[in-house]
Amino acid sequence: MRVPMSWLKAMIDLPEGTATSDVAALITEHTAAVERVEVVGGEVSGPVVVGRVVSAEPQPQKNGKTIMWCRVDVGAGLNAEGHPKNADGAEAGRGIVCGAHNFGVGDLVVVALPGAELPGGFAISARKTYGHMSDGMICASDELGTGVDHTGIIVLPESLEGRPLEPGQDAREILGIPEDVLEIDVTPDIGYCMSIRGIAREVAQVMGLHFSDPYREPPVGPVEGPVEVRIDDPACSQFVALPVTGLDPHATTPAYIADRITRAGMRPINLAVDVTNYVMIESGQPLHAYDQEKVSGTIVVRKAADGEHLVTLDDTDRTLDPDDLLITDDSGPIGLAGVMGGAATEMTGESTSIILEGAHFEGTTVARAYRRHRLGSEASRRFERGVDPICAHSAVVRAAELLKLHGGATIGAPTIVGEVPAMPQCHISSDLPGRILGIPVTREKVIEILSASRVDVTALGDTLSLVPPTWRPDLVDPYDYVEEIGRKLGFDQIEPAEPPVTAGTGLTEAQRGRRAALGAVAGAGFVEVISLPFIGDADLDAMGLPDDDDRRRTVALANPLDDTHGYLRTSLLPGLFQAVTRNLSRSQEDLALFECGTVFLSTGSARAPRPSVEHRPSDEDLDAISAALPDQPRMLAGVLTGNWRPQRWDGPGRHVEWTHAVMLATEAAAAVGLRLERRPEHRAPWHPGRCAGLLVDGRLIGYAGELHPQVCRAAGLPARSCAVELDLDALLAAAPHTGEISQLSTFPVAKEDVALVVDESVPAQAVHQALVAGGGPLLESVELFDVYTGSQVGEGRKSLAFNLRLRALDRTLTDADAAGARDAAVAEAARQFGAELRS
Repeated sequence: MRVPMSWLKAMIDLPEGTATSDVAALITEHTAAVERVEVVGGEVSGPVVVGRVVSAEPQPQKNGKTIMWCRVDVGAGLNAEGHPKNADGAEAGRGIVCGAHNFGVGDLVVVALPGAELPGGFAISARKTYGHMSDGMICASDELGTGVDHTGIIVLPESLEGRPLEPGQDAREILGIPEDVLEIDVTPDIGYCMSIRGIAREVAQVMGLHFSDPYREPPVGPVEGPVEVRIDDPACSQFVALPVTGLDPHATTPAYIADRITRAGMRPINLAVDVTNYVMIESGQPLHAYDQEKVSGTIVVRKAADGEHLVTLDDTDRTLDPDDLLITDDSGPIGLAGVMGGAATEMTGESTSIILEGAHFEGTTVARAYRRHRLGSEASRRFERGVDPICAHSAVVRAAELLKLHGGATIGAPTIVGEVPAMPQCHISSDLPGRILGIPVTREKVIEILSASRVDVTALGDTLSLVPPTWRPDLVDPYDYVEEIGRKLGFDQIEPAEPPVTAGTGLTEAQRGRRAALGAVAGAGFVEVISLPFIGDADLDAMGLPDDDDRRRTVALANPLDDTHGYLRTSLLPGLFQAVTRNLSRSQEDLALFECGTVFLSTGSARAPRPSVEHRPSDEDLDAISAALPDQPRMLAGVLTGNWRPQRWDGPGRHVEWTHAVMLATEAAAAVGLRLERRPEHRAPWHPGRCAGLLVDGRLIGYAGELHPQVCRAAGLPARSCAVELDLDALLAAAPHTGEISQLSTFPVAKEDVALVVDESVPAQAVHQALVAGGGPLLESVELFDVYTGSQVGEGRKSLAFNLRLRALDRTLTDADAAGARDAAVAEAARQFGAELRS
């Protein structure tokens, strides 16, 4: 929320000498954080004055542009011929070249004279341009930093607040610059502060100042008027329609209105639109103006029907949802309530008769609608946070009076349909604020603060009966009032205190397992990242997934951040790919990144029901909601590029390879007491023949290896990049429980080495498993330590050398015991794969 200080001062009389920084500090301490103070026009210095155009001669140029060669009176007066003169009476050379055409002879303009400096360090000097010596510059609002309009220069009125303007006056005073503008971060619970009125009321209360409210109390009950209105849905509690006729379509917006809405962050358009925006910013009540000639029949507020469409003011044809609240007439929808009007009844530059709408819409309905259609607006953001329901009538009346004052309009009779909802009553103990805030707050102080906040307080002994004002929908339960008292006392008055620590059960076994696994992966040299959990079709295509791959079981988002990432992720790899490419763009090429997070796989179930919030959902509803939820396994994934070990003085470098991807999985498994098995697999996005399936107790839980070259190109990764992804939940489920401790033998180990010759097609992991199966209970571990291919074993054959560690729990093994276990292991490998002992 942007709050110009001049607008704030129009509602409260700040003491003389009050600095903007003091007001900002006070708002931050008692209401909401002031993020910064912008000084509008603060960069303008030197002579910037009012000038009157004495002559303006259009001169076409060779480049096709027509410039205006002007003579401007900037305070030296005129000679007998009507031209500006110097002090000695001779004609002055105050000629100025201007590229704009929105002014004429006799108009008052803003002139930056030589010696002035404009925003961006733009110094003004006399210089020759288009064949003339231009002795200054006639300014547009964007050139002075007071607005963004560059379609024409600023044309000033003949008088300001009853005082005529004269050439030579300091234009900064007339333009109201420099001016401080507060940028306030209004939290969602204090929607009433999304207005100048709300901020001014807060400042006035804390400083003990008088608050001048420009909005009169409206009629409470329904009022019949010339505009027929009907409310068919409770999401609209009140609707006010006020006809305004005879509006001059060519009337210009007064400078003070244009300046204020510009400094508040909106762009001036025309008088009717500017007035509705002005009143919205000032009061917090959104308004809308319909062209009365385009509205047919009765205005009806209702929910949308299936198949209905609405072309909104942004010329977009929108398919409506049955939950959308609409403004309609006999022709159909003419507006999306609280969000945006329809193009069919849009005001144009020729509109003279309008219907001003002020209504109170239920915030949740508006919030769902603007998110559903991705159509956030200043109006919807205010309705979402809560709008004063009693302000609709007084806001349209104020807007109508401004249109009458500045546009010559005639105000008709209002139509008011619906009732202002009653505010909730609450009872609290007078000592509750002190007990919760931890500081002494007397009963009298509680009543004083709440009464100043316009809460209706009735004291019943030590119990207070409270009814909030209409603009405070956030005051509902006792602790809302405690917060209100704490804010008004000041956050600096509340001493921070840590809550007492209660005894707990500590981390769950799954939490300990995850921490151990992730700690082991980080300790192995990988860096953890966190990516957004959204993907799109392009991400799945880049991974080379076939159409029947389970990772294409996507869950679509109702309101994605952008159209290219419309699903919840089904794999962690796309997010890691993006993290890698982002680092590569910053010349970080040696990467070992990992992420742990949930993926979402659609179950194909029907859409979850939306139960009522008025009572507990039924068991059937809860079952249906649970069935509609996607599968959500927690995964662990990593991507590696570049060098694992850089080339240095003490040795050659080593490029990342599939073994490093496998290492991430084995380190995570070892941290929870498991040993992974591997077998060849073929699965996208890995390279066929360079992909290992990762197994625990015979169950496939993940994959690791080198990425397919086409995937590397599609994802923007370096060639030979490697990746791993495994189901961490499945890994932890297979891990031994914390209480399970393996018995340790105190007897010495016996070591046996065997070299087995097998066909080259036989995986080393398969031979490893055969040795384990044949070795029996005495076999403690098996490790592959050498692989040989060459003439000594024959073509198409290879030698696998394993180290076998044997140990018993109850005795020292004899040579015969060790030899027997070794021979049994070799025999099983021979039976399965025809393995032969290498001589």
